[in-house]
Amino acid sequence: MVFIIFLLVAAITVFAATKLSTYADVISAKTAVGGMLIGSMLLAGATSLPEITTSYTAVMLNNPDLAVGSLLGSNLFNLVILAFLDLYFRKDQVFERVWTQHRYTIGIGITLMFLILFSLRLDVMFIVLGIGLDTFVILGGYIIGMIIMSRLKQTSKTDDTEPEREEPLPELTARTAMIRFGVTALIILITGSILTIAGDRIAVITGLGASFVGSFLIAASTSLPEAVACFVACKLRNFNLAIGSILGSNLFNILILCGTDIFYRQGPLLVHVEPVHELTTSLVICLYFITFYLLVRVKPKTSFNYSIPSLLIIFSYFITSYYIFIYS
Repeated sequence: MVFIIFLLVAAITVFAATKLSTYADVISAKTAVGGMLIGSMLLAGATSLPEITTSYTAVMLNNPDLAVGSLLGSNLFNLVILAFLDLYFRKDQVFERVWTQHRYTIGIGITLMFLILFSLRLDVMFIVLGIGLDTFVILGGYIIGMIIMSRLKQTSKTDDTEPEREEPLPELTARTAMIRFGVTALIILITGSILTIAGDRIAVITGLGASFVGSFLIAASTSLPEAVACFVACKLRNFNLAIGSILGSNLFNILILCGTDIFYRQGPLLVHVEPVHELTTSLVICLYFITFYLLVRVKPKTSFNYSIPSLLIIFSYFITSYYIFIYS
């Protein structure tokens, strides 16, 4: 029964995410805010709502591995989503059509993931106001990163332009789109909690372990909104919205990780998890570097050469999945 509930709620999440991306596209087109900013802030925050409920519910269940695994796994899966979409829309060569400012978002993500990796490796036991010192360091890095990215967006000069859309916008006003966006985001928030509870039961029933279930089963499920939202955005040819939502969602997940530590009362959150999360974090960093390369490389001459980095991302993901399954 728990498997049926899990699949049913996942399907509802997919449907809601489809609508979410459409409303975000309307908002970005009918307001003065561009696709990159809507993607990295509004859509990224909304599609990350399942991760919020997942991590906090896992902490309430006293399952820190499930909480950390779902967030790190979601960041990992989000980058794989970009790789799959890049291959699916390879004729459009997505990464050749987006704004170069996305590389700053990637740079901030790499820095924060390194801070998380160091925290996992060093087992920082210092506590301030009941919260691990490492959380304050990561949160400080996040805030500094947001300030830097905001200033760069304001001062950077670029000739990049949005590609022309092929599909017409829905007949919605910006206000109506915002209201529907909020209602749909609330639905996704609720389904995230249900997915977590069902995933926790699946971990117990199957004996797969909280780290593996969190890093892959729940992470993939809570990343469904990002996957569907990005696919719809790409179909609408709003590539900046698609990539911005994925990269912004990854940063938002790191912020959620900091918030989760506040609610975990057994000590620093990252100290009470299995070492296997270091492997997940390391792979996220590697995939970030590959994604960064996709943004800055010289335009490939053949379709195959263009696809190699994305194929490498997908291959690395499945290899790591196997190792985490073995050692979790």
